[in-house]
Amino acid sequence: MKKNILLFSCFLVIAAVSLKAQEIRPMPADSAYGVVHISVCNLREEGKFTSGMSTQALLGMPVKVLQYTGWYEIQTPDDYTGWVHRMVITPMSKERYDEWNRAEKIVVTSHYGFAYEKPDESSQPVSDVVAGNRLKWEGSKGHFYKVSYPDGRKAYISKSISQPETKWRASLKQDVESIIATAYSMMGIPYLWAGTSSKGVDCSGLVRTVLFMHDIIIPRDASQQAYVGERIEIAPDFANVQRGDLVFFGRKATAERKEGISHVGIYLGNKQFIHALGDVHISSMNPADKNYDEFNTKRLLFAVRFLPYINKEKGMNTTDNNPYYK
Repeated sequence: MKKNILLFSCFLVIAAVSLKAQEIRPMPADSAYGVVHISVCNLREEGKFTSGMSTQALLGMPVKVLQYTGWYEIQTPDDYTGWVHRMVITPMSKERYDEWNRAEKIVVTSHYGFAYEKPDESSQPVSDVVAGNRLKWEGSKGHFYKVSYPDGRKAYISKSISQPETKWRASLKQDVESIIATAYSMMGIPYLWAGTSSKGVDCSGLVRTVLFMHDIIIPRDASQQAYVGERIEIAPDFANVQRGDLVFFGRKATAERKEGISHVGIYLGNKQFIHALGDVHISSMNPADKNYDEFNTKRLLFAVRFLPYINKEKGMNTTDNNPYYK
């Protein structure tokens, strides 16, 4: 009996220590900012690995660090919040954070690749990289850029899969056809709930990832993307919908409740749209087509034209106009 009481007392002490360790604390002023230092960082709804994923952040992305429990609650440049493990971001003072943002970057332009210890693709990889990753430019050697990570690691990345940020931004096109071409480049990438990277995307994550590859940031979720830009009530023949518009699906409005947004795709014309469901693929809203998507056609709601409103409407901007990157 005494042994059981002793064991129970030990359990209570351990539980109390654990609870104290998990106490949520605000971040000190000298580390209230941070930068992601792995290729793709998973944000979770709570500070534990068993919690559901809510979104992703990419290598080199500046974030605000709100509080910590051993995990960090962070806020991303699209104002989304979630919890990340302490091993995936580098907390910084405002001074270091500003220094990182001012430094010239190398932007990864290919969907997948690696950075290496030496300017040689047969050398030891330092990490994988995905489209949209940003690393600090430290110099060049042959066919490689020398780069550094937010946590101080050094590496070399092939010039064939990356570009200096200023050169990339100067040559970047933000027109409909270029954006659609990027969407096509993601065909077959698997669906991943809360995914916003080349490793996997959900429906709104596809839209966000495609646009981020064109230096454009828009709201994270379909339910947020649906209410920016210009709403278009789709004509029966789709004549008023343009290539590049976003098309939204879900529950139609009734007298008792507003419509419910549950899916989004990018319109390609001729009643075709590209979206992520199972994987990234093209579906049709024309019953005569082989790729006819009856399920989504029946829950089609409206379209949104967003490109004319980038940098003109809250929640839609380019990184050089986003306060996190300044």
